[in-house]
Amino acid sequence: MSLFAVSTLLLLLSGSGLALQIQCYQCEEMTHDCSTPEFIVNCTVNVQDTCQKEVLVKEDGTHYRKSCASSGACLIASSGYQQFCTGKLSSVCITCCNAPLCNGPRQKKRPPSAASPPTVPRLPVFCLYVLLVLLC
Repeated sequence: MSLFAVSTLLLLLSGSGLALQIQCYQCEEMTHDCSTPEFIVNCTVNVQDTCQKEVLVKEDGTHYRKSCASSGACLIASSGYQQFCTGKLSSVCITCCNAPLCNGPRQKKRPPSAASPPTVPRLPVFCLYVLLVLLC
């Protein structure tokens, strides 16, 4: 019976996101895209659930600010600067995302090749939970 209790607790924690911590790139006013391992930070659990990226176009070039943020604060900041996101001089673009290291460089889409290994579909947590219960 204790296995059932433990599996229920794990299901609740994984489903609610309480056990998750996101990683983001973090830097201030860099003139290069600071998307290298030394700029990776662990965000605060249950507080910072989003990565934020600011791209500023200044006279001396493009500057980057990257950080962890709460989703609410990031969305407010990004919506407030939408009108200034032009890509021209004095442009400020703020974007928010909630996947690990998503405030890094854009991933180039690769065409599927015959040499790439087949992908295995992942079972949802609930299915794993049911399987665990049935095995007990």
